[in-house]
Amino acid sequence: MAVVSVEKLSEAGNYHRLDAEFYQPQYFIDFSKGQWEPIKKFLDVCQYGISQAMIEEPKGPPIFRMDDIKDCFLLDDEVKYIEIPEQVFKQFRLEIDDILFNRVNAEEFVGRTGIFKLKGDYVFASYLIRLRVKPDSKILPDYLNIFLNTKFGKKQIHRFSRRAVNQANVNAEELKNFKIAIISVEIQKEISQLSNETWAKIELSKSLYSQAENLLLEVLGLKGFKPKYELSYVANLSKAFGAHRVDAEHYQPAYEEVIKRILNYQNGHAKLLSYAESIKPDFDPSKYPDKPFSYVELADIDASIGVIHSVSEIKGEETPSRARRILRKDDVIVSSVEGSLEKVALVSKEYEGSLASTGFFQFRPRKILPGVLLVLSKSIVLQMQLKKECTGTILTAVPNESLKRILVPIIPIKIQQKIALLVQQSHEARKKAKELLGEAKGKVEEAIEKT
Repeated sequence: MAVVSVEKLSEAGNYHRLDAEFYQPQYFIDFSKGQWEPIKKFLDVCQYGISQAMIEEPKGPPIFRMDDIKDCFLLDDEVKYIEIPEQVFKQFRLEIDDILFNRVNAEEFVGRTGIFKLKGDYVFASYLIRLRVKPDSKILPDYLNIFLNTKFGKKQIHRFSRRAVNQANVNAEELKNFKIAIISVEIQKEISQLSNETWAKIELSKSLYSQAENLLLEVLGLKGFKPKYELSYVANLSKAFGAHRVDAEHYQPAYEEVIKRILNYQNGHAKLLSYAESIKPDFDPSKYPDKPFSYVELADIDASIGVIHSVSEIKGEETPSRARRILRKDDVIVSSVEGSLEKVALVSKEYEGSLASTGFFQFRPRKILPGVLLVLSKSIVLQMQLKKECTGTILTAVPNESLKRILVPIIPIKIQQKIALLVQQSHEARKKAKELLGEAKGKVEEAIEKT
């Protein structure tokens, strides 16, 4: 059924908008209840980021992009770098409690907002807007960040988004005119405390995961090991015929060095597929046209600790052709696409029954604990072997048949249990962080609705 709404021409003039979408009823907020002010009244800075080519090498400061905003915070797990003069760096250097707002991309990503809590020198990309709250302002930075992630912030984000074919945009001037509810300082401080507790849990989760990986590498004699990539090397023709590969990258000595370490591991080694089953992507969601599914893609993976951090909801009849995997608790999904091989996750109970893209391998542990398979898959042990097997031109990926050549070390069960416990604790800390974040959002919405 068509929805018709009528607005005064004077109202349209206030916003300089004539598109009907802007006046949809679902975006309505009753600003007459309580005290609302444009956020520009409380900002010291509202600034676009740097537009310049980024690099993988750690030369210059790390630069935040859209994908580095996760669950209301800025995470540096997958950042790139940028070489800039000192005076430019000073202009764009982030300070603690700066907020970054994603202003342009696909509509579901526009308005993604996160606060900066890290120590160190970071800058930010041009499709992000930096917001810095004035000192001694009526609003606190954590409150502004959480507010923009509540329904009151999202309604304004969706309303002001200018939609094109595959993109949406909110510019800085429009963002400054978003209205924020002025709630008591006491409640804002409670929000800030919850925000800081959330951040502490995120850092704890990363620390615990790092301990798990370090324990694994220490046991394997690989802690601190950094294989050197050679610029030139020689491979036997017989080896090329045996592998049916003539591309130079396949014979990079760095890959062979890791495999040699696995072969020489004192406790022995085995084929990956003898320790975990590779599940075929043969589920057809179109047979269930009206059933809602949670769908996991590469962008939904938090690579820092190996969890699924978000999903999209979709009906069986609307699923893309690549949605062919049905997930089970304790499955480990590993990206097969070069450039995203680090996208690895352990499936929790929360995502059992979800769909996953064919861009993943799906491993079901047999003779190895799921948490240990996760850490192995994310470490250089499997990552280097997967890189070695990548093939293709337009889309370079790991072919399914190459999995039979992947080796894993046989890790004693007592060590496995220690690693798995650390992974479990890491994931529990991240889950608690999400709960605290949800509590903070709920507190903001409740405070606003009571005014």
